Amino acid sequence: MKDSRIILSVVLIVGILVVINFISDQLYYRLDLTEDKRYTLSEATKDILKDIEEPVTVKAFFSENLPPDIAKTRRDLQEMLVEYSSLSDGMLVFEFINPSENEELENQAIKAGIQPVMINVREKDQVKQQKAYLGVLIEMGEEKEIIPFMQPGLAMEYSLSTSIKKLSVIDKPVIGLVSGHGEASIAELQQLNAQLSILYQLKEVDISTDSDLSTYKTLTLIRPKDTIPAGELAILDAFLAQGGNLVIALNRVEADMQQSFGKIMSTGLESWLSQKGLNIPSSFLVDPNSGAVSVQQQQGIFVYNTQIQFPYLPIAQNFRDHPVTKGLEQVIFPFASPLNYEGDSSIKWTPLVYSSDKSGTQTAPTYFNIQKQWTEADYPLGKQVIGALLEGKISGTANSRLIVFGDGDFAVTGEGQGAQRMQADNISLMANSIDFLSDDTGLIELRTKGVTSRPLVDLEDGTKTTLKFLNFLLPIILVVIYGIARMQVKRNVRIKRMEENYGN
Repeated sequence: MKDSRIILSVVLIVGILVVINFISDQLYYRLDLTEDKRYTLSEATKDILKDIEEPVTVKAFFSENLPPDIAKTRRDLQEMLVEYSSLSDGMLVFEFINPSENEELENQAIKAGIQPVMINVREKDQVKQQKAYLGVLIEMGEEKEIIPFMQPGLAMEYSLSTSIKKLSVIDKPVIGLVSGHGEASIAELQQLNAQLSILYQLKEVDISTDSDLSTYKTLTLIRPKDTIPAGELAILDAFLAQGGNLVIALNRVEADMQQSFGKIMSTGLESWLSQKGLNIPSSFLVDPNSGAVSVQQQQGIFVYNTQIQFPYLPIAQNFRDHPVTKGLEQVIFPFASPLNYEGDSSIKWTPLVYSSDKSGTQTAPTYFNIQKQWTEADYPLGKQVIGALLEGKISGTANSRLIVFGDGDFAVTGEGQGAQRMQADNISLMANSIDFLSDDTGLIELRTKGVTSRPLVDLEDGTKTTLKFLNFLLPIILVVIYGIARMQVKRNVRIKRMEENYGN
């Protein structure tokens, strides 16, 4: 009788586990408590997976036995692919391959275009380098897309979804980069081109010879230097009048660091914008929250470089909650000017990027005094608008959209030996702006999904001191309070026992 009960219990437990396993395989649910909902798939991804017409195969070439922080990337990718497969109704299948297992699998990864990376591994108090693979191959029919390196912490969903979307797109929308007036070329926008080329085709357009702009989803003017003739500005008006979208990154002032001198810059674009109610003064925006410049100093026979904060390089950390700025932490705007909208209410004005709460302006032309001791009096203004969106009947009777930045260089990387790598948020801000005006898939919100940088909040000196003493004294105070409370409890118990003894 007892044995039959044990067997029945085992059968019931096994049966319950089988049912739970079956249900969990059919129903997938995860509680995502992260601030940016990092583990929740977006509506854009769900739409892409729902619209898959051909089977998609994902081969994840990931080495095993990796350090915990990198192994987490493999686990996150696997969980994400489970959701992708479930939402695609079986149109997406995936497999994980360990290229480190044997030479044949390693050759398969390299043939697919996935190269190994060297990572540091700690073993027995020693650090050694280990070869590892963290790449993904996505196949749809004869088409292939490669993610050569799945960088831990970055926007994994964006990489996967855009790769699948790219395979299914036949004709990419064209983004026009207006040229002919000293604007930044595609070669000077390498990082931006790398981001946008996934879903768009960037093409330089000279509007002095090509006035038919109907093929362009969005036009951009980035850092024009020369005068733009009135006839070409009229072409931009006609483009907006047909419902076109436009992004402008404009310099109203220019810095010559060799001469320590800043001057006014005019292209005619500032007057054109002024006619629409948007004024950009010819002054430098200065902000105590800024980047630094390297200054060479000499002490005796020794020469050394010192980093000095330079308020002419504002670092923006105030962003409006908007798809263009979602997920951004900080963007540096070298030698920017503030934006002031003074137009009527027929155009909707939406500031997107602000300077800090303490800002000021320096009217051009001006000399830069790098050794200047800046004081509160130099920042009499509150936060200033550096980037904004205008929507409505900007030109003609059709609704159009225009995004303007008071700095033309924040996304320009340069070319050749002078090329420099810009921080990711600078590029993402410009890419998001173009994406917002051109894209209807919603993938824009995924680009910055994932922690890229999280600068520390700048605290007042008084707050820092309070936190320092609180951090030091609080544990001591808690221990003392615990000791007093414990002593009082023991004293009460002792008194109670004494009273009971006297009573007896």
